[in-house]
Amino acid sequence: MTIFEVWAPEKPVKLRLGDRDYEMESGANGWWRLDVPSDPGADYGFLLPDRDDPLPDPRSPWQPQGVHGPSRVYDHSAFNWTDQAWTGRQLPGSVLYELHIGTFTPEGTFDAAIEKLDHLVDLGVDLVELLPVNAFNGTYNWGYDGVCWFAPHEAYGGPDGLKRFVDAAHHKGLGVVLDVVYNHFGPSGAYAPMFAPYLSTGSNTWGSSLNLDGPDSEGVRRYIVDSVLMWLRDYHVDGLRLDAVHALHDEGAVHLLEQMAVEVESLSTHLRRPLSLIAESDLNDPRLITPREAGGYGLHAQWDDDIHHALHATLTGERQGYYGDFGSLDCLRTVLEGAFFHAGTWSSFRGRRHGRPVDRQRVPGHRFVAFLQNHDQIGNRAIGDRLTATLSPGLLKVAATLLLTSPFTPMLFMGEEWAATSPWQYFTSHPEPDLASAVQNGRRREFARHGWAEGDVPDPQDPATFERSKLDWSELAKPDHSAMLEFYRQLIALRRSVPDLADPWLAEVEVWHGDQHVVIRRGSHVVAANLAGTPQTVSIRALPRSVLLATAPGVVVERDRLVLPPETAAVVSVR
Repeated sequence: MTIFEVWAPEKPVKLRLGDRDYEMESGANGWWRLDVPSDPGADYGFLLPDRDDPLPDPRSPWQPQGVHGPSRVYDHSAFNWTDQAWTGRQLPGSVLYELHIGTFTPEGTFDAAIEKLDHLVDLGVDLVELLPVNAFNGTYNWGYDGVCWFAPHEAYGGPDGLKRFVDAAHHKGLGVVLDVVYNHFGPSGAYAPMFAPYLSTGSNTWGSSLNLDGPDSEGVRRYIVDSVLMWLRDYHVDGLRLDAVHALHDEGAVHLLEQMAVEVESLSTHLRRPLSLIAESDLNDPRLITPREAGGYGLHAQWDDDIHHALHATLTGERQGYYGDFGSLDCLRTVLEGAFFHAGTWSSFRGRRHGRPVDRQRVPGHRFVAFLQNHDQIGNRAIGDRLTATLSPGLLKVAATLLLTSPFTPMLFMGEEWAATSPWQYFTSHPEPDLASAVQNGRRREFARHGWAEGDVPDPQDPATFERSKLDWSELAKPDHSAMLEFYRQLIALRRSVPDLADPWLAEVEVWHGDQHVVIRRGSHVVAANLAGTPQTVSIRALPRSVLLATAPGVVVERDRLVLPPETAAVVSVR
């Protein structure tokens, strides 16, 4: 027997199972239920009074024929897990690695990604972060237009494929973080709002907002939180990255994010392994990551764009758009010591004051995920060019050194570790001509306003845009790329072996700088970086013991100073 149920508080629902229709039974709080004989693999849908064709289950676990096709019964208990000894991977002290299943390998599947896990283990990664894998319309996509929040995308390998990936990752000592989107439904295949008031009257950048605090919002909140718990429990995932939480409009006394934190903590206690919630937020508000007992929401970490912007603008010299306030060495010092640059300060990009300060004495740096590159910061550039296209190999190594010796939780973007040259571009495969055209034209108009020729902006719908964005693993056989990979391995190993370099306490970080150089004191270690194209003598304000790592040969020690070759960084133990 299988229990079929769906939330539809204002209309009767029938079940279509195979070629037969069944009347469902009305239950409490707008739920319709029916217990009927069914085997795993049976297709089904729900019939509403105003439609002749069945609709997919809003909580469908499996959409083998795409988001417009029937749902399929799936038995979570049937999968043969082998990770019973897995005790989890906590976020503090870890190195994250962000990847997109569709472009990480030529095949673009969970199973193909499994074959590359040894590469990540050798690199020193702790947690693999997958861009969204829940079902979306079309074959390939970034994943942020998902509409089935309980079903892994079939082209990647479906439910069993995701489980095989997580199981294999755990077998190799890697945790898995899943990127999830709960701030909007994608533009095609979003049938849930036909059943119940999932949407509010408001909107955000990507579409209609979710009804988190209006009439019948309890059912919507339950829908989202149950999806959160499902990924962590049924797919053994170790954490979730919550997309754009600033777009979750909730005026309730208990914010949805706090509700998530409470219920995830309960599940973590039951499973006896750490489960992490990581927010992407544009608010610069440390309340997100402040424990609930201190009046915060209790999330475990948040992405920190200010760190990225400070590093990127300093290294590249770019100042357009939201980089306008960034790029000075004073700015870099501010974020390395205090996580946020905009902390109640004026933002010229927003035209207002922005952010709230971080308490350096109480808030550990590991609650901030820092990165040089990620899917947004590359893919939302007009041509999706990586730092490899802008920075010299020397500055790429300097940048990596600053990131991986910082007090924050570092995250790499796939291919960064070998200075991959393949772009990461915005790609879609919308089958609807009108939607495809709207995306194509909108993308070109957007970048034309910023001075890019429309012909230079890749067509998101062109399959070549997707193919160009796939990693070229053959680059690893080339000397320059293999040398960069070896450098990243050494740097991550050094971070792991020297406690000072991963110490999260911001109050212990001291930064000073001069003309095109910066020095960071990390306990009994110093990180010095020369950003100039000429040699520089840099005061490290201590007597060095030894140079533990240098990005290039030729570093000279002179009492309390280092002579650094052009575009070079060094990590030094000091007295």
